[in-house]
Amino acid sequence: MATPTPTAPTFAELFTPKLVTVLREGYGLRHLRADAVAGLTVAIVALPLSMAIAIASGLTPDRGLYAAIVGGFLVSLLGGSRFQVGGPAGAFIVLVAAAVERHGVDGVILATALSGLILLAVGFLRLGTFIKYIPYPVTVGFTAGIAVIIFASQLKELLGLELPREPGPLLPKLAALWEALPTANPWACAVAALAVGAILALRRWRPKWPAFLVAVVLAAAAVALSDLPVETIGSRFGGIPSSLPAPRLPELSVEKVVEILPVALSFALLGGIESLLSAVVADSMTGRRHRSNCELVAQGAANIGSALFGGFCVTGTIARTATNVRSGARGPVAGMLHSAFLLLFMLAAAPLAAFVPLAALAAVLAVVAWNMAEKDAFATLLRASRGDAVVLLATFGLVVFRDLTEGILVGFGLGALLFLHRMSQAVEVEHERPVVEADKADTANGAERGPYDPAVATDRDVVVYRISGAFFFGTAAAVSAVLDRLAEHPKAYVIDVSAVPVLDSTAATTIEGFVRKAHRAGAAVYIAGARPPIRRALLLHGVRPPRVRFRTGLAEAVEAARARAAAGNGRPEDPSAAATTA
Repeated sequence: MATPTPTAPTFAELFTPKLVTVLREGYGLRHLRADAVAGLTVAIVALPLSMAIAIASGLTPDRGLYAAIVGGFLVSLLGGSRFQVGGPAGAFIVLVAAAVERHGVDGVILATALSGLILLAVGFLRLGTFIKYIPYPVTVGFTAGIAVIIFASQLKELLGLELPREPGPLLPKLAALWEALPTANPWACAVAALAVGAILALRRWRPKWPAFLVAVVLAAAAVALSDLPVETIGSRFGGIPSSLPAPRLPELSVEKVVEILPVALSFALLGGIESLLSAVVADSMTGRRHRSNCELVAQGAANIGSALFGGFCVTGTIARTATNVRSGARGPVAGMLHSAFLLLFMLAAAPLAAFVPLAALAAVLAVVAWNMAEKDAFATLLRASRGDAVVLLATFGLVVFRDLTEGILVGFGLGALLFLHRMSQAVEVEHERPVVEADKADTANGAERGPYDPAVATDRDVVVYRISGAFFFGTAAAVSAVLDRLAEHPKAYVIDVSAVPVLDSTAATTIEGFVRKAHRAGAAVYIAGARPPIRRALLLHGVRPPRVRFRTGLAEAVEAARARAAAGNGRPEDPSAAATTA
């Protein structure tokens, strides 16, 4: 029974949100109850994280909540993953902080909206599939670099240092922090230590408790009851609003859009990578499959929505998504309820947020940075191979000391070169003469021979080349060096490409050059086992009858080559023969 040919997915199949899929499958009260529990659990984790990330990015804590509420809701409503939870991510801290310093808060909001439009375009153009080609060492190096930057950005708050202006680049930042070390506040250090200790203790002895929220509440209670001299959200920002602002379009002008476009591109690139990596993690935990392009469209809509309400860039977050899965979520409703619970927290408990110490929020981000560093994977890749180690360290170093986008692009380029090098070493070209029966060999060689001897029973008029492996520009030179050995001048060549999965234009041109040389030498050329895509590429580049003939299998090609050689005419110039064998 023939296997049906797979058809390309339709537009509806690619871009239907997973929420629609879940509702079609049947969604009852039992599923809603499970999603409500998961959504509440994730909201408890996201509440301190969203404020901490906003503060670390140079913004007010309320903008982190706006992004988590509006952006997170749209990610789950429109997304292509059942379990993805969106919101502000630690990976954006460096980009957003730099953008705030250069373009102000309004510039960040405009860049967020533009990045949403870019992500919409990338999703609808179905380019999300290509993000999966980012090599694993690049993602590990990128994540580890982000972890180092996040941890360094929290040292000021962890130690309670008095630093009027904190530099952005890592080395100047560390130098400035070292100079400000005498201004350290011991009470801030104690609050940070209390928060870190509470998080670690709860994770060890009460792993189901919301460690981040409990640690922040304990630290806030200690500061409020003891009136400790440490900075809080209230003392620096005056608290947070108790409602969402009215939606408002950012100020637009051609000059401003051109100025902010590079930042928007960086937001879109990082957001797309982060969200799809998070969706892949959710797939590995649940056995489901996400729709990558639909997910990018949802991320685009979420960033536009976040910007309208004064929030900054959002993406799918691995920590919150993993928490969502572990908490028993059944579908996207959990992520939507997570945003609803965050809104309720803001409406009901906004005055209490003023007591939260900044040192406690810094402690939360420090623990997040430590957990996201993927230390075991980093060490494994360093030992795996020299190439993987180079890609890993190059990405890590550029992310830490230069730029996030530059680190991703250079790491991707090095990874691609490493892959091409490995593929070029995997190609093999075998050169042999076909074995013939003893009497045929004797007749062909024009000499009387004794008993059959396999060492000499070969056809001297036919040479067979077997090519195996990807035949592309990276391997063309090596294959060409073997094919160009025409010193023996046989009457016919057979090139077996049945084990070639890929053949590009460089490889086709290499074959065409060989056929041209063989034709000048009076030898016929047969190509065996060319699958339709490879045959089309060869025909397109001039590898066609009458100078070459195609055969389905190697044995058929060898027999045809022998017949041509026996006829004494290596040059297949007969148009009628070409027509019957093309």
